[in-house]
Amino acid sequence: MTIRQLSPETINRIAAGEVVERPASVVKELVENAIDAGARDIDVVTAGGGLSLIRVADDGHGMGPTDLALAVERHATSKLTDDDLFDIRTLGFRGEALPSIGSIALLTIQSRAHGTPEAHEITVARGAKSALKPTALNRGTCIEVRELFSATPARLKFMKSERAENQATTEVVRRLAMANPQVGFSLTTGERASLRLPQAPPGTDGHLARLGRIMGADFMADALHLSGEREGVRVTGFAGLPTLNRPDTAMQFLFVNGRPVRDKLLVGAVRAAYGDLIPKGRHPLLALFVDVDPPEVDVNVHPAKVEVRFRDAARVRSLIIGGLRGALDQAGHRASASGGAATLAAFAAVTGVQGASGSASSAQAWSHSNSQSWRPSRPVHAPTGFAEAMQAPLTGSFAGFDATSADTSPIAHAPAPDLLDRPLGAARAQVHATYIVAQTQNSVVIVDQHAAHERLVYERFKAMLATGSVTRQGLLIPEIVEVGEAEAEVLADHSMDLAELGLALEPFGTGAVAVREVPALLGDTDIQGLVHDLAADLLHEGASKRLRDRLEAVCSTMACHGSVRAGRRLTGPEMNALLREMEATPNSGQCNHGRPTWVELKLTDIERLFGRR
Repeated sequence: MTIRQLSPETINRIAAGEVVERPASVVKELVENAIDAGARDIDVVTAGGGLSLIRVADDGHGMGPTDLALAVERHATSKLTDDDLFDIRTLGFRGEALPSIGSIALLTIQSRAHGTPEAHEITVARGAKSALKPTALNRGTCIEVRELFSATPARLKFMKSERAENQATTEVVRRLAMANPQVGFSLTTGERASLRLPQAPPGTDGHLARLGRIMGADFMADALHLSGEREGVRVTGFAGLPTLNRPDTAMQFLFVNGRPVRDKLLVGAVRAAYGDLIPKGRHPLLALFVDVDPPEVDVNVHPAKVEVRFRDAARVRSLIIGGLRGALDQAGHRASASGGAATLAAFAAVTGVQGASGSASSAQAWSHSNSQSWRPSRPVHAPTGFAEAMQAPLTGSFAGFDATSADTSPIAHAPAPDLLDRPLGAARAQVHATYIVAQTQNSVVIVDQHAAHERLVYERFKAMLATGSVTRQGLLIPEIVEVGEAEAEVLADHSMDLAELGLALEPFGTGAVAVREVPALLGDTDIQGLVHDLAADLLHEGASKRLRDRLEAVCSTMACHGSVRAGRRLTGPEMNALLREMEATPNSGQCNHGRPTWVELKLTDIERLFGRR
């Protein structure tokens, strides 16, 4: 077969196939050009899902007639200095966008350079360029794309519904708006105004306000600011609390030098930073902005510029993980602000609260049916050994209490005023031997005692593991645990790892192990249940996890067995000690499995629930 040179029109259409996948791709290219041109307001209009019309108007620097004529030529750009492909300081540049779009559609560009008396217009109709002509335009640039893919009708078969294409376009504009809060955006799809974002004030608060308009009020309430820099790499942004999560990554936004990207390295760093703070299968909400020197990142590895390649990927990953973990640790005991509202909404739905009268009757019925939870009809005795088991992981504020003081009826005396000012307030009662009810100046706090203490013990375990100072407690008589052959084998294989955590065991015949030492932090724990759970976890995880991850997973299982169990009665001082320890412990807003440990019901919301407001 004879080799021949392709025509310029065919070459442009091939390039268009790489750059223009759908109408949203055109919007992305044109809006990025407007941002690069210094626009302060950008208006986007589409019709027919973007196939009939795409119009992008901006108030940027604009172009004079010479630049306008060159803009539709192949490999012509104003965004590359000294032909250095590794010094890209703009959002644009692959050199293909405008001529590629013009080769498959009807492209019209009107532009007026800042400070010039008149505007000019050029048209490219499926690859055929018109001559320049004067036109009327106030300032900036206005680009219209009509009959997209009319020169390549086969591509139309791969387009989705008009609604789906509009959603893709909206997502593109949202992402660019998040990275450019100083720019105002408006988007109209069909006859509906899909997006209106005025210019945000400068500074961190303005940026968060822009993100809140896109990601929702819940994110604004639960966002943690982070900022870090190391060796020319800077990471800033906002990360949501672990208790604010979703089943997908739709609310994870990552940017490199202002460019929205979908990068596996960055997604993996986010997953590693949150680690055990969120449930499996759930994903946090965040917006992270990575800024690096342009020579340190290649932005041209993908035709649509949605992937990047870092020269020092390990440094970027380390900075992201460190920045996120630092912000999460500083959050301390905070939990999602929406938890209390969701609790009240669920309560209202169950009780059928309707207005003031409905609230009163429902409240009376609830009070009558649950009165036994507040005033036990017969004495309840706490199991012995509880104070000793709690003393190690918690502070020493109730070391002198023993089982005989376990009176779990409601606390009748008024709480100390200083406790009401604490974030988690003063303990007032224990409900269903599982939940601690506390009071602050303007809210009611409900704490899941097992979930909360599980996190406290886990964090103490991790701190001991980091310093190599896990204290062991020898057993007078070794505990023999029957586990099965496979389980005994995997426990023996990991005996050195377990010994680092204070659990000393060895094989004992076939299908059994002998436990000789346990971590002192666990107190009087269920050794049989602990060993069975550890064996099951190790068999499930296998050897795929790194040693550190494996040890932390073991810590989590141990913490679960060493925690205050649901159904255990607590005294008033014990409940308050638990609250104080939560306030002082990082990540105590969620348990080891990512579930919230407490919710706060604002007094104003409770009054509204009962028709008082």
